[in-house]
Amino acid sequence: MSIIARAGLAARGNRGSIGALTCEERDVARIGFLGLGIMGRAMAANLLKAGFEVVVWNRSAAKCAPLVALGAKQAASPREVAAACDFTLAMLADPAAARETVFGAEGVLAGLAERRGYIDMSTVDDATARAIAAAITARGARFLEAPVSGTRKPAEDGTLVILAAGDRSLYDEAAEAFEVLGKKRVFLGEVGQGARMKLVVNMVMGQMMVALSEGLALGLKSDLAGEAILDVLEAGAMACPMFRGKGPMLLADDATTSFPLKHMQKDMRLALALSESVGQPLQGAAAANEVFKRATLAGHGEADIAAVYRVVR
Repeated sequence: MSIIARAGLAARGNRGSIGALTCEERDVARIGFLGLGIMGRAMAANLLKAGFEVVVWNRSAAKCAPLVALGAKQAASPREVAAACDFTLAMLADPAAARETVFGAEGVLAGLAERRGYIDMSTVDDATARAIAAAITARGARFLEAPVSGTRKPAEDGTLVILAAGDRSLYDEAAEAFEVLGKKRVFLGEVGQGARMKLVVNMVMGQMMVALSEGLALGLKSDLAGEAILDVLEAGAMACPMFRGKGPMLLADDATTSFPLKHMQKDMRLALALSESVGQPLQGAAAANEVFKRATLAGHGEADIAAVYRVVR
């Protein structure tokens, strides 16, 4: 039976405080959510709209306010969230943030009880995922990595692709929440496989973004119309949602952030580190990474990945 359909439902009226009800007394899953940036904020909002009870935390506490307005409870620390929830989701910026949120003095590890679940949906390297998994399971709790493919709009629309690996029972328990968050979910096996899959996906996307930028830059300097270039790309074998969405942004110099450029450069760096560990040359990815590094150094790190065009053109 799913966690939402669980029987023995009592004491529904006492939900004012985070720790008011035990798992068995509640008719919906109580889900923790750590990290309320561009992605996390939209994902947590979708869970609330779907009827889940959500407890939120963010390092900048003010970011919790819009979700509290939607009905979320706000916690003071990751430890408090993990202690109160059936399972906790995290969407954090990078490996350092992922580790600090788990291993810090008020981190997840300090609050997890036996058999509770922790699901890290951040994009990290496989070594970080395995280190967190080892610590979580050593406490008798369960761990799942579940990074996502998608940016702000898919997060808002609930159409992310969820790349999960780790504890299969936790994957199954979180299925109804995943159905709210994504259009597709896959279980990839042992911890580390989700992180590797996400790095492969983002490595390809980063190269595609640089290729589109260079194509438009060359075409425009050769007196071709930008709209015509995009139209031809859309009509052929290279048609894809990313070109369809990002192409007009490049032409309009619109870098409204849905996926911060600094995070793409981080993902490219992690993919290159993975390539070193397995002995796979990545000449194209290495070159694309240098373009993203240049854009970051030029001050475009907080802008959308579309801003890479500004250093290409």
